[in-house]
Amino acid sequence: MPADLHPRLLRGFVATAETLHFGQAAQRLHVAQQALSRDVRTLERLLGRELFARTTRSVALTAAGERLLPQARRFLALQDEMLAPPGGGPVLVDLNSVVTGEDLTVDRILAAARAADPGLQLLARYHGGLAAGARELLAERLDVSFGWFNGLPTVLREQLAHVPVRLEQVALLLPEGHPLARRAVIRLAELVGHPVDICAGNPATSEWTAFGERLLGAHGLTAAPPLAPPVGPAETARYLAQHAVPMLTTTGGPQLPGVVTRPLVEPVPLTLVSLVRRPGPPADGVALLIDQAGRLAAAEGWLTRPPGCWLAVEDEVLLAGA
Repeated sequence: MPADLHPRLLRGFVATAETLHFGQAAQRLHVAQQALSRDVRTLERLLGRELFARTTRSVALTAAGERLLPQARRFLALQDEMLAPPGGGPVLVDLNSVVTGEDLTVDRILAAARAADPGLQLLARYHGGLAAGARELLAERLDVSFGWFNGLPTVLREQLAHVPVRLEQVALLLPEGHPLARRAVIRLAELVGHPVDICAGNPATSEWTAFGERLLGAHGLTAAPPLAPPVGPAETARYLAQHAVPMLTTTGGPQLPGVVTRPLVEPVPLTLVSLVRRPGPPADGVALLIDQAGRLAAAEGWLTRPPGCWLAVEDEVLLAGA
């Protein structure tokens, strides 16, 4: 590369490549769009090739731009690593939920890691679900995410590393007036004739939709039609009251107003939650999260399968090889 290639030019290129929109990229970088366009043209001139195919309606990467993108990301990651303060920079952790709960997996692991090293910067983020988190991981805007790893597309799984952390019991969120809400637990057979919301309208949680499809398909049950997803506890409560359709979730979350959580049984469905990160030796903060997750799993039997449970075939295979 030319000796006078400034990292600013590469940051502008990467932001534009990830958004394919000069205006959005400029907003992300907090610069004027005209300045960003000038930096991209300067980079193209220095490298001697066009990186974007531009029309009045669209922006797309050229073949040269596609080749440069992973190189630029590695270059910028190395620069960030060199400039990080002693002990490393903050670790960005995806909560995988906009709500917290006393037994939610990510909350427990974060609390344990913060107690083990109070000086470590662990910054919580929310991106929607593992599908959204995986894209942020690959773009190096996130360090750790959680969720059903087997629900990601193969192309994403091949670029990420993961550690199985916990088998979570699957449950339903129901409005208090729903006929099934009076039961302490809900047998899967009782869901015949009751479509289940598996968040099919939310691309940020597509891995959870994939899990729901496996579970419902294995037991002859029906998924509800896709709907625009709610955001936050209050909106979720209103959403459930309005549509009156059970929503697939896991146990351990908080109580929502006018909503009950009922575990599923006969059999007890479990979903395997993994800690997901980029491959390679983990940074100190990521290693601490992995260590604390392992300690909790060992102490509380997080990966122990209870009698009479159901696992997706992919989870069966993964745990058998662990």
